[in-house]
Amino acid sequence: AVVVGTDGGPEAAARTARYEALELARQETGARFVMLGHTLDDQAETVLLGLARSSGAKAVSGMAPVGQVFLRPMLELRRATTEAFCADSGIEVWNDPHNVDPRYLRVRVRHEVLPMLEDVLGPGVAESLARTASQLRQDAAALDALATARFVAHANILPTAVELDVEKIEGLAEGILVRVLKLAVEQVGGQPTAATLATVSQLVTDWHGQKTLTLPGARVERTGQKLVFRSAKTLKPGAC
Repeated sequence: AVVVGTDGGPEAAARTARYEALELARQETGARFVMLGHTLDDQAETVLLGLARSSGAKAVSGMAPVGQVFLRPMLELRRATTEAFCADSGIEVWNDPHNVDPRYLRVRVRHEVLPMLEDVLGPGVAESLARTASQLRQDAAALDALATARFVAHANILPTAVELDVEKIEGLAEGILVRVLKLAVEQVGGQPTAATLATVSQLVTDWHGQKTLTLPGARVERTGQKLVFRSAKTLKPGAC
């Protein structure tokens, strides 16, 4: 039994409670991994919800088959296949009644949106969405690795700040540059978003004397050819 909170709405809160319970069980049993039963259909639903709710590659890259703790060995199997296997093998399953409750967005995507797309566009929509997620995860991992290498090479990490030389990063491709800036913001304890990173990027690509930027948890200012990132916690009382 778990206690479900309210943060993020009922679906997100229930998901948080489930993962917390799984992690507690993992620790109690001393297990290294937890295997989850997500299928290709779950992946397709996740990608569609990501498209609707957010933007960017991360939003539509879906669930990873292998994580630090959670493994999803059935992510390439259709739900119908797993259901048929259980029926043929005489395995009793428990169906969560919430999975057919149309009050929940994921349920409507499952029973209304995906079938409609398959009907209009033809079969294979779920598989295409899952392949897209896999490709985006691979691309994102490659870009993250390149950005990390650039950050390590060019960042001057000080006790109370991080400095980046504009001349060394201004020629980077936008996808790499934004990731380097994200690493710098996170290094000083900031919580970057796509919108705030776009603003920070302008300090590099469209510099015209902008004032210090105050982000969630961080401040960024350009001084000459230096970008300086500091924790927002270093602000003096009364400062803004």
